[in-house]
Amino acid sequence: MSSIPERTCIVCRKKAGKENFLKVVKTKDGGFAVQREKKIDGRGAYICKDSECLAKCQKTKALNRVFKTNVPTEIYEDILNGWLW
Repeated sequence: MSSIPERTCIVCRKKAGKENFLKVVKTKDGGFAVQREKKIDGRGAYICKDSECLAKCQKTKALNRVFKTNVPTEIYEDILNGWLW
């Protein structure tokens, strides 16, 4: 019996496989990055690939809450503008 690990959106709390989410990583050196294809080591937070969740993430500064520090506005802008898709 194999179980597929589920991830949870930090905004809406929806659970699904990691392919349904955008991952933001706080690296060991304290920087932040949006994980695209290459795995980045560090603490991760998942956000639905849904425009409402992405906008609410920026509005509520959800990443600041999850990482317990100020996340640069560039990370929020990258997520909201969706240039990754």
